[in-house]
Amino acid sequence: MAQNDDKTVDQLNDEADIAADYLEGLLDIADYEGDIEMGVRNGRPMVQIVADDDTDIKHLIGRNGEVVDALQQLTRLAVQQKTGERSRLIVDVDGFLKRKRQRLHDIALDAVDEVKETGEPVDLKPMNSFERKVVHDVVREEGLKSRSHGEEPHRYVTIYLRANADDSDEE
Repeated sequence: MAQNDDKTVDQLNDEADIAADYLEGLLDIADYEGDIEMGVRNGRPMVQIVADDDTDIKHLIGRNGEVVDALQQLTRLAVQQKTGERSRLIVDVDGFLKRKRQRLHDIALDAVDEVKETGEPVDLKPMNSFERKVVHDVVREEGLKSRSHGEEPHRYVTIYLRANADDSDEE
């Protein structure tokens, strides 16, 4: 949404501060060790929990990132409660999102290669909105097109060849 486009860097940093305080409280309750780094990236507040040791931190990621996704939702609610506005805050745990983004990039490139080889559309498995966005970006960079289909939580991406007549700049 364009809502965050109107927020100042100070407002985004305030959201990151609120989120960091909330997450520090959760870490204390769970008796987990970790440092919290905050900032603003691509116009969105970002908070990352960095491991002091790997044993506890894996519990904060969970299977397929389910725990980090839940932490993000809870933290966004805590920020909204304090600011009165919806937040597009990103919460990461020990670089999980970076690794996930790379894995999705590789999946998208494999699908792009398959579409180029066969000429047939390829459907990917259902993904959340973050995952679909990564795939759409990769597909666009590779010169193909993609579209999301279905309804949450079963929304998935289909990758297609571009139709020359519709997408060509040539006359």
